[in-house]
Amino acid sequence: MARKEMLAMLLAGGEGKRLGVLTKDLAKPAVYFGGKYRIIDFTLSNCTHSGIDTVGVLTQYQPFELNRYLGIGTPWGLDRSDGGMAILPPHVKQKGGVWYKGTANAIYQNMEFIERYNPSYVLVISGDHIYTMDYDLMLQHHKRCGADVTIAGIEVDWKEASRFGVMHVDDEDRITAFEEKPAKPTSNIASMGVYIFTWSVLQKYLIYDEANRQSSNDFGKDIIPAMMRDGLIVSAYSFRGYWKDVGTIESLWEANMDLLAEEPSLDLSDTDWRIYSVNPNRPAQYVAAGAQVISSMVTEGCVVEGRVDRSVLFYGVQMEKDSEVSESVIMPNVRIGEGARVYRAIIGEGAVIEDGVQIGDPEDEAITVVAVGQFVANDHVLLEVEPS
Repeated sequence: MARKEMLAMLLAGGEGKRLGVLTKDLAKPAVYFGGKYRIIDFTLSNCTHSGIDTVGVLTQYQPFELNRYLGIGTPWGLDRSDGGMAILPPHVKQKGGVWYKGTANAIYQNMEFIERYNPSYVLVISGDHIYTMDYDLMLQHHKRCGADVTIAGIEVDWKEASRFGVMHVDDEDRITAFEEKPAKPTSNIASMGVYIFTWSVLQKYLIYDEANRQSSNDFGKDIIPAMMRDGLIVSAYSFRGYWKDVGTIESLWEANMDLLAEEPSLDLSDTDWRIYSVNPNRPAQYVAAGAQVISSMVTEGCVVEGRVDRSVLFYGVQMEKDSEVSESVIMPNVRIGEGARVYRAIIGEGAVIEDGVQIGDPEDEAITVVAVGQFVANDHVLLEVEPS
């Protein structure tokens, strides 16, 4: 097996509880985003553009749809014999097998896969963030610093900082303190959940951590703090582009709305950094006479006979006469009936909004969520998420 300088281990087993009904039967990385993508497309496309040709995708919760979507990695150029994509679910070994107990344990259980390629470095990434990033630039930083581990960090709003691992960084890019989701954060430099480890170092810590029965087997809570206590070189890589953790209903809605700005922070039309995905091969969208589409994304296969304003429509959406969709995300193959109104909502795949039904309230900032495949009549009670 040819040696790889760096391979990627993509953590895609998240249960996604905070996305509620959208992830009831779907792994979080497989959730739809941006009109024609899944969330995981972004990290996989980053790997492609960064020259990483060997990716292990670690799945766990509700993996069927995600596995079907990934296939053998063809859209991302990972259908290759000298590496490529490997789906890595928890598996039974001679001495038994267990579910992945944490992020570090997930990598520990797949050390044999990593050792096949004998890499110098291992990139650990998550399948549930929206961003574009050249991991090779981060690797060069890791080498320049002589680091044992490098963590990508980004400044976030102080009110959001408690959702993340936060770091204190000195003038030489050394991380001097690291706190995992502190109740009262003392820094707003958040870990992006993007790590580059020197593999020979990480191996030792994974084995030690697995033997520690008190450990939660997590990178942020256990592995990184242990490395810092032992005086290893823990470096920060400052990232200044667009990055969004879309782990909540509100953040998923906001990230979709961000795409509709006149000058979006995340440019999906950048031909130098395409986001690759599985193409549904639908006919061109059709906008009927008298219909209106304003500041929106309308994907192929849609039929629009009503009014769309600041919204994202995935493929196969049908909007009938006198219907209206505003500030909403409409996932694939949804039918919005004649005279229906949809305001500030996320509508799950295959849902049907019956004629004359109103979803949401134009005067209310709450985000209404309709489950996958749900049939909504006027007597339905729907989930509303208040903005934080």
